[in-house]
Amino acid sequence: MPTTDADRYAPYMLGILRIMTGLLYMQHGLQKLFKFPGAGHHPGPFELFTLAGIGGVLETFGGLAIVLGVFTRPVAFVLSGQMAVAYFLIHLGSNVGKPMGIFPVVNGGDLAILFCFVFLYFSVAGPGHFSLGSRAAGHGN
Repeated sequence: MPTTDADRYAPYMLGILRIMTGLLYMQHGLQKLFKFPGAGHHPGPFELFTLAGIGGVLETFGGLAIVLGVFTRPVAFVLSGQMAVAYFLIHLGSNVGKPMGIFPVVNGGDLAILFCFVFLYFSVAGPGHFSLGSRAAGHGN
């Protein structure tokens, strides 16, 4: 039972964090799949069976599942792993040997690390409030 106002509002804030994280994450997938919003990060044509293609699918549809709060724990676990792979393979892997390349702020991997740990948290904490998954299970919000 919640003992303070902060405890009482924690599930609501978890839900808001989940929704905002999912929306931000989806943008990365939408850039890869549809070049929207256009930022030039993935200028080539979309190819499904590449790291960027598979990442785009996971980011778009996994992000949508996170926003909606459906299958939150297993989806978040998979997305956490995807971000760990992205960090070590893409960000760190392509910058080892460069001056200061092992630092996330230099190799551009700080966001991948943050997503990794936020998704890992969701895989343990669940969706919080405002999720379709908990409504469907009869828990309500």
